[in-house]
Amino acid sequence: MDVHELDVFVLWGSAVTFLAILAVRLSSRTRLPSLLLYLLMGALIGEAGLGIAFDDAELAHSLGFAALILILAEGGLTTAWSDVKPAMKLGLSLATVGVVVSVAVVAVGAHYLLGFSWETAVLLGAVTSPTDAAAVFSVLRVVPLPKRLTGALEAESGLNDAPIIVLVTIIATGALEEHSIAYNVGLVVFELVVGLLVGLGVGYAGSWVLRRAALPSSGLYPLAAMVLCLFAYGSAAAVHASGFAAVYVAALVIGNADLPHRAATRSFAEGVAWLAQIGLFVMLGLLLSPGRIGWDTIGYAVVAGLVLTFVARPISVFVSSVVRPMPPRELAFVSWAGLRGAVPVVLATIPLAEGATDARDLFDIVFVLVVIYTLLTGPTLPWVADRLGVTVRDESRGLDIEAAPLERIVADLLQFRIGAVSQMHGVEIGELRLPPGSSVSMIVRDGETLVPERRTVLKHGDDLLVVAPRRERAATEERLRQVSERGRLAHWLPQGG
Repeated sequence: MDVHELDVFVLWGSAVTFLAILAVRLSSRTRLPSLLLYLLMGALIGEAGLGIAFDDAELAHSLGFAALILILAEGGLTTAWSDVKPAMKLGLSLATVGVVVSVAVVAVGAHYLLGFSWETAVLLGAVTSPTDAAAVFSVLRVVPLPKRLTGALEAESGLNDAPIIVLVTIIATGALEEHSIAYNVGLVVFELVVGLLVGLGVGYAGSWVLRRAALPSSGLYPLAAMVLCLFAYGSAAAVHASGFAAVYVAALVIGNADLPHRAATRSFAEGVAWLAQIGLFVMLGLLLSPGRIGWDTIGYAVVAGLVLTFVARPISVFVSSVVRPMPPRELAFVSWAGLRGAVPVVLATIPLAEGATDARDLFDIVFVLVVIYTLLTGPTLPWVADRLGVTVRDESRGLDIEAAPLERIVADLLQFRIGAVSQMHGVEIGELRLPPGSSVSMIVRDGETLVPERRTVLKHGDDLLVVAPRRERAATEERLRQVSERGRLAHWLPQGG
């Protein structure tokens, strides 16, 4: 790429990216998943639209993996461990046992209903079974659900990519025929376990270093957190383990560590993930050739999607729930919320890059399946949640706390806003009962600052600055969250009381 080609790329790339950012607003109004708009944009500027040809499957495979790394990193950095921990058993079961069941059911249906060879049928089941992290993280966080549901779905989408990628690679490269079943199962287990251990090691070591390194600029902390996630992926890949398991676990550890500027880190990670999603979906739209999509492809996609959505997914959820039983209505919602997005299409580029049999037809079928069933499940998810009675309309959202280090006095300055649903409204400063040494130093209300007294009453929309000794920071944040969720009597009321 010379300078002139770079200029052209910057011109069109920035224009398309800006239009994609504006499309998020249209997506929120129409409740259409943004990924469909991005795929459409890619198809419009592709060979059937503006004539930009792109058919490099290996490049698409590499760029797709790079985008998934950033998306998984954002998912881990922005996920609260307190929300995921109670549902981790179910999430891990869905990402392992549930995936195996789903792959088997879809493969059997594709073989006997569609007449696919066993290799193609298993590949179809494998690439369509995992849920998409980007779709889950973006959609579920705007639907008021109990934490046990959002935690399970987020954990599943963050962990199920790793085993599926290993499985698809084994099948596409022909390794399944070269080695025994025991060898391939052992390989999958090895990659997952070592990937998880690498992610834990990098996450805890990186957090330890960042807590003790007073960086000169607040903008360096988000960058350092993201680089550590990438390092976790690279370290796992270097020892032939699952980099995707490593990056998500490392991001989960770092995102929940006691680090400065956590709100800035989350915002930075969300921006990077949005950029990755836009580039990924537009690129996948470019890779599609609409001229190849015939009625037979659409028919295969519809049948495979029916088996996946109404047979494989419910069975896999029911089997996975053995580790953590749930009411039938909640299991039904988890089944319907198995959102597919770019992940199946990215996985379909693996056999395409390896030159596997029927890989091009498989890619087209998966592409059409994702479009049709994303249109079906995404916009209807809030309605289904409401009909099943799993929404929690009065659940208070947690405080969004920002922290800045005050190194010379070994303290942290916490900044947060009292949200519209916070029970902290009407509470006096003295009733907060913060840990010893912690105090509210300033309140910003309606653009004006005031120094509070013990009898100062807090209101919705107030921005508070709290100074907390570093050893009491965690207890201070926990106390603020308790009062925000349960009011001045939080010390006596049980969770949700």
